[in-house]
Amino acid sequence: MDTTITSDGLVLHRAGERGHADHGWLDAWHSFSFANWHDPDRVHFGVLRVLNDDTIAGGQGFGMHPHENMEIITIPLEGALQHKDSMGNSAVIKAGDVQVMSAGTGVFHSEFNPDPAQRTRLFQIWLFPNKRNVAPRYDQITLDPEARHGRFQQIVSPDPADAGTWIHQDAWLHLGRFDADRTERYASKRAGNGIYALVVDGSATINGHALGRRDALGIPDGRPAELRTGPDGAEILLLDVPMAIS
Repeated sequence: MDTTITSDGLVLHRAGERGHADHGWLDAWHSFSFANWHDPDRVHFGVLRVLNDDTIAGGQGFGMHPHENMEIITIPLEGALQHKDSMGNSAVIKAGDVQVMSAGTGVFHSEFNPDPAQRTRLFQIWLFPNKRNVAPRYDQITLDPEARHGRFQQIVSPDPADAGTWIHQDAWLHLGRFDADRTERYASKRAGNGIYALVVDGSATINGHALGRRDALGIPDGRPAELRTGPDGAEILLLDVPMAIS
């Protein structure tokens, strides 16, 4: 785990301290070192290697490029994304969907905004897997955003039979949307996991730290996340991830 540590042993990532790259067609914010931005104090949080906050201009995107031995989760926030890969998949994901790609032994894919008149905004998350060189796999699901109002909606887990979709890692991802002045508590589902919580919108105080839009707090030591939302409420992306990289 490489990052800034608070006096109480937590990880505090302010939105404006993230890496930033504006390529014109792509406006990207990086919570962890990525591409041409490298910060030795921000390389990963346990198995969480990448959390990118991307805005893609209409009709633009990423051409075919390779990945291997990484679990890649894409969460569209606005607009749509056209996906094609070397496994033969071709699909469009949009806000409300969650896409998972287990790169495993290796896969090529492309990602484009299919609408020339509308931007696409998304989070893309990479996790180190707990099994290397698995067969590549693709999945996407559509969730009801209302199901996360007032609670953490599970979107990814290690169990194919559980809610949401699944990955090759002992990690759980959630989205929650909470009204103003709401108190919530989340405890890790697995011993040895940490919690990384990012405020998507609004504001919240988590374990005593006041967070605004796109601020994040990491809890690496098994403590639960104690959350109280601000006067406008908050939407939270919460990742429950192993702290040891296998």
